[in-house]
Amino acid sequence: MTLDRIGRVLASGFGSGFFPVAPGTAGSVVALIIGAGLLHASVWLLLLGCVLASLGGVWAVRRIGAAAADPGWVVIDEFAGQWISLLGLPVWGWRGVLAAFVLFRLFDIAKPGPVGWVDRRKDAWGLMGDDIVAGGLAALVLMAVGWAWPGLLG
Repeated sequence: MTLDRIGRVLASGFGSGFFPVAPGTAGSVVALIIGAGLLHASVWLLLLGCVLASLGGVWAVRRIGAAAADPGWVVIDEFAGQWISLLGLPVWGWRGVLAAFVLFRLFDIAKPGPVGWVDRRKDAWGLMGDDIVAGGLAALVLMAVGWAWPGLLG
């Protein structure tokens, strides 16, 4: 397998970005399932996944030359952001996992404040970065909810 092919497979979220309807949401669902499994096994595995998806995503986006265009099938950024959002869960539970999905998608689509600022960069870090920031904001909200209402997200 060539490096270009590896870059395309990684950038597409292992093919999930080729879903014909709402590829970003499809990529987020696949990322959520994998990320929930990683989190259930170990928060350290999820953290490692976040780092690898973020850095690997920057490499893949540069490799395939997709940074400026941000094609819809490139969803590795959804993987990184969705996994970062899961790091905000105070406990593992399906309600929290669902809340992480909804909050991440909300911040990713609406692009409030810092998410929009990062999105304006037209390079690989901009393509990846807006989702990383959206995931971080979702994680902060989840931490605040977990602190204010213990047990709600379990």
